[in-house]
Order: sequence, then structure tokens, then C-alpha cells
Amino acid sequence: MTLIAIRKRSLTIETVYHEGGPPPQTPLRVASACAVIRNPYAGRYEPDLLPFMAELRSLGTTLAEELVAVLGQDNVQAYSKAAIVGVNGELEHGAVWHEAGGWAMRQVLGEPKAIVPSAKVVAATGYRLVVPLHYIHAAYVRSHFNSAEVGIQDAPRPDEILFALVMADGGRIHARLGGLTREQVSVHDGQR
Repeated sequence: MTLIAIRKRSLTIETVYHEGGPPPQTPLRVASACAVIRNPYAGRYEPDLLPFMAELRSLGTTLAEELVAVLGQDNVQAYSKAAIVGVNGELEHGAVWHEAGGWAMRQVLGEPKAIVPSAKVVAATGYRLVVPLHYIHAAYVRSHFNSAEVGIQDAPRPDEILFALVMADGGRIHARLGGLTREQVSVHDGQR
């Protein structure tokens, strides 16, 4: 018996052509893939969430592959993950996505080194969550510190969870605040 019952999925692509200054040579694309599933533990305490986390890897892979298909694997420069748990669940039901969603993106993208930033919350239907993004190979690349909004108007219902993955094909438009650039990454430890 599967623990994953999908009610709906969404794919959103935001294209940024400029930020009030000159248009960049290539617009920035930020894509988010969401899945709304039944929360198998809504309304009760479950001491062992590891089987759920393990099974969610397949959902993570599906969403990550969808994002790579949209942006192109060689174009992905930033990423993030998120979970919005309906009010009959608990925050730990969303925390399972740390490993499942992060693992899936790393596998699909060829094992980037930087930690996958994340956000999670227990909230009412229609809640929108702003998630942090950063560069996939080094967390301290300042130009790629960004954010994206995820959510679906009718989700999650009280007994559901919305899981999301986000990828972008660049940093902020007109980033000019110094710091480590992606071209300067040399240590390959996921930090610098």
C-alpha cells in the first residue's frame, strides 16, 4: 500500500525580463513544481515517519525531473524546497521533505554540493510560502540569494500536504553586491 495519494500537481514558471534597469541578455526563469497529497498521518501522532520519507523520494524525483525538463539540466543554478502541511498535520510531516526532496534534486542534478535551502509551515488552505534559493554548488554565492513563492489556491486542505521543489536558471537580475561569484567557486565543499 502506498502512502502517497496525489490530488493535484502544479508547475509554475516565472520569467523576469528586468528589475527596473536594463534588460539582461537572458531573462531569469524561476520554476516551481508542487504536489498536493493526502497526509497519511493527519489527526494522529505517528512515531515512525521514515517509511513515508523514503517513499516520498519517488515524488521528489518526479518533481525534480519536471523542473529540469523545463529549465534544462545544464541551466539550473539555484534551488530550494518547501512543504505546507494542512492544519490537521504537524510540522514534522513536512520535515520529511528535507531528505526526500533534497535527495531527489541532488540525484537529478548530478550531485551539486550546496545544501538545499528550505521552508516549511503548518497552515490553512491557500497559504503562500516564500522559500529561499541559493546557488547549487556553493551556499555563499551572494548573487543567487533569492526567493520564490509557492502555493496553490485550494491547498493544502486540512488533511493534506503540499510539497514543492524550486529551481532557477540564474541569480538575481542586476545582482551587484559583491561577494563570492559562481565563477570564483573553488573549494567545492558546498560552501565556497
